[in-house]
Amino acid sequence: MIMMKILSVNVSEAKGTVKKARESITLDKSGVCGDAHAGLWHRQVSLLGESAYRMMDLNTEEYPFGSFAENITLEGSPGEDTPDLKSCLPGDRFSCGDVLLEVTQIGKQCHGPGCEIYEKSGRCVMPKEGIFTRVLSAGILKPGDTLIYIPKKYHIAVITVSTRAFNGFYADRSGLLLKGLIADFCRQNNWPNEISGVLLPDDAVKLHKKLNEFILSGYDMVFTTGGTGIGPSDITIGVVKQILQKEVPGIMEYIRISCGQENPNALLSASLAGVSENTLVFALPGSVNAVNEYFSGISRCLKHMVYMRMGLDIH
Repeated sequence: MIMMKILSVNVSEAKGTVKKARESITLDKSGVCGDAHAGLWHRQVSLLGESAYRMMDLNTEEYPFGSFAENITLEGSPGEDTPDLKSCLPGDRFSCGDVLLEVTQIGKQCHGPGCEIYEKSGRCVMPKEGIFTRVLSAGILKPGDTLIYIPKKYHIAVITVSTRAFNGFYADRSGLLLKGLIADFCRQNNWPNEISGVLLPDDAVKLHKKLNEFILSGYDMVFTTGGTGIGPSDITIGVVKQILQKEVPGIMEYIRISCGQENPNALLSASLAGVSENTLVFALPGSVNAVNEYFSGISRCLKHMVYMRMGLDIH
């Protein structure tokens, strides 16, 4: 558990100006009450580490906390390494009592000349060192309080649909490969993750039940592999269609056509991408080659899809 002590809470009545320290701040669904940056958007509350002031070798008497327009100035817990705030990722959270903040953006564009902060210091650390959050749960914060940093952990499920693999006629190579590809993707993006693997027969009732279990449990992503052909036992596409609330057809159509140029048989396998509740759902064909090809295409826009589901317009 990483804890960070609040050194100062700060408010400004106009954008582009330094914030003044307060004895406490009240947060509601729009951000910090009375602050110029409050509103129904994603950069409601800004945080900056004390280390940013030390990095610039600033005298805190001349540049008191709030000089870079941060709402909350933080210090690491005694005996612990101070977390590098800019290494936070969208979806990470900070909690303190009733207050819960969710990270939405790392850094921002500097206003440059004309900005009171820039004119006073000659440069601003917020574009690289600051982070921005939105309020998930309201409350009051004051100096001396401790924020607990909670990195987002992605929960992902891979369901292999194959009666023959389920009955032990051959090993489930596609599901194993898909789990490895997802793990590599998460590692490249520094996403803590937990990937569950399930092997099912070609049974519509069992697949429907398992999909709903993962979706109702709040999983971030669910992938299926297998059961997408035109054979009498291929039931995956029909079941996945039933649970999707919104389809995203372009991804799979593009991948299928791209693969079909080299292998026309690839056009005989269906595939699906879409959303159910807050879970991204992908139905992939069952061959090892198809899993490689499809996940390669999905991974190109997967991060953007995840952030869109969070309500974040991050490009």
